[in-house]
Amino acid sequence: MKYYPRLIDLACFTRDDVEAMTGNRATSHSVIEAYKKKRLIESVRRDLFVTISFETKQPVANRYVIASHAAPGAYVAYHSAFEYHGLANQVYYEVYAASKSRFRTFEHYGLTYRHVPTFLDIGLDAENGVRVTDLERTVIDGINNFEKVGGLEELLLCIGMIPYLDGRKLIDYLNAYGTVFLYQKTGYILEHYQEALKLTDSFFDACRSKITKSKRYLYGNLQREPHAQNKNWALYTPVDLLAVTRKGAFQDE
Repeated sequence: MKYYPRLIDLACFTRDDVEAMTGNRATSHSVIEAYKKKRLIESVRRDLFVTISFETKQPVANRYVIASHAAPGAYVAYHSAFEYHGLANQVYYEVYAASKSRFRTFEHYGLTYRHVPTFLDIGLDAENGVRVTDLERTVIDGINNFEKVGGLEELLLCIGMIPYLDGRKLIDYLNAYGTVFLYQKTGYILEHYQEALKLTDSFFDACRSKITKSKRYLYGNLQREPHAQNKNWALYTPVDLLAVTRKGAFQDE
């Protein structure tokens, strides 16, 4: 029981964490095996563990803490980040963890943890053992990939619950991605929420300044649906973007 209070504080930890705690690899192995037998800890996957509460007999770590430890530098992203920020319209049984180091999909307590490759390491918040994309980064990631936030409808519903976005941060993350199509999509979608999100005209001007003459469809399936041409953003778009949120219809990317 010597190390149990420290493992409670960690909540989720690796074999290397225990070795650093004990100062010896052989000792760390003995501690892990002994604590597993006493059901003080349990394995999530190879070399990753969670501490079990005496009172509840459940893991101390929640889904977000586990995702943040799924790989070196991992952080909660996409729909899981919206959930963490309390803005998701639906709760999913899949948890997205982004990291440069790949890990295999694993399951724990009915949740499936999936790896998302990333090249970005900006726009992250860290608190209470959780690393997660901040709200602006979460929005940009979601606009970049509708599928990983549950589709266009879910994305719009999530954005509709946000009280404010920092336009400077949004531009920073757009610049980090550096793709014209993402500037187009972001400007077009967020323009529908400009007043609610308190975004300035200068933010949209900055997005528009990156646009070329090339026209794109907002999402692939739109070619088979009624659509309109939006000249401001050089996009083919739904006739009424927000109709999907009012009618509950679902759009695939």
